[in-house]
Amino acid sequence: MTTKAIHEANLAEINEISETSAEFVIKPLYYGYGNTLGNSLRRVLLSSIKGAAITAFSIEGTTHEYSAIPGIREDVVDIMLNLKNIRFKCHTDAPVELTLEMKGSDQSKKDGEGRVVAGDIKLPADVEVSNPNQVICHIDDPKFVLKMHFIVETGRGYLTIEKAGENRVHSDMIALDAVFSPVLRVRYKVENTRVGQDTNLQQLTITVDTDGTITPHEAFNEAAAILVNQYTALAEGASLERVPAPGVNDAGDDTGLSLPIEELGLSARTANALINNDIHNLDELIHLTDSELKELKGFGSKALEEVKEKITELTK
Repeated sequence: MTTKAIHEANLAEINEISETSAEFVIKPLYYGYGNTLGNSLRRVLLSSIKGAAITAFSIEGTTHEYSAIPGIREDVVDIMLNLKNIRFKCHTDAPVELTLEMKGSDQSKKDGEGRVVAGDIKLPADVEVSNPNQVICHIDDPKFVLKMHFIVETGRGYLTIEKAGENRVHSDMIALDAVFSPVLRVRYKVENTRVGQDTNLQQLTITVDTDGTITPHEAFNEAAAILVNQYTALAEGASLERVPAPGVNDAGDDTGLSLPIEELGLSARTANALINNDIHNLDELIHLTDSELKELKGFGSKALEEVKEKITELTK
């Protein structure tokens, strides 16, 4: 009896849903590895990707978070909740101090509501805000002048308010708990799949949503690199022979599905037509458009439908 090798994972597709959402399809996987990879990648994506957030702030004239501010519609607790929703991208690992100064009269002229948003914060060159329309507060008194200071830090995971308070850059600032992760949501789905006659394989589909400070692809790559580093340290130098996924070239080409035409399960007429037109494997077949297939010698509409159904079956 031959022991089946645990082959390498293959990132077969990346489907961009939007600028902040993407779907990653990994297939074919050794049976059981859909959940093994899906769960580990999901946990790392949600907990360990580097990001930035406000960890402390101050409002001139306010000494603690339970204060009411004459001239501001919200109280300090409401403002704290709004500050947690501002998404920053920092190009430095050092804490950054930001300021905001806004007159009620100027803000009322701008939008008629006295609304103060994240885009009103003065930013240095190494800091960006991905959601500038995030509301901070509303100024009700045209004579009121709002002056705020913020500390933005980079980190991973979650920073409790107690820890933020211990490490405050300025002791007179109000500490704020922070969620650094730029990844908002991760979902994964495991399905059975096949390559040729091998049906005991799995497909993993991971959907990653970010806050716009990092692309889903960057987050996915960072999570995979973190796991590689962790497991490499535990392996103590041990290594296994590389075993490419079934149907994938050893060179690692994402589209290198090398399954021969004879093994696709097509009718003899269709398979012979493809081979006679110098098409010998699945890789060459899936790169042909419908119009190119129709132009093949001895290849009719029935053969086209058969091929399309077979490609859908093998790649789903």
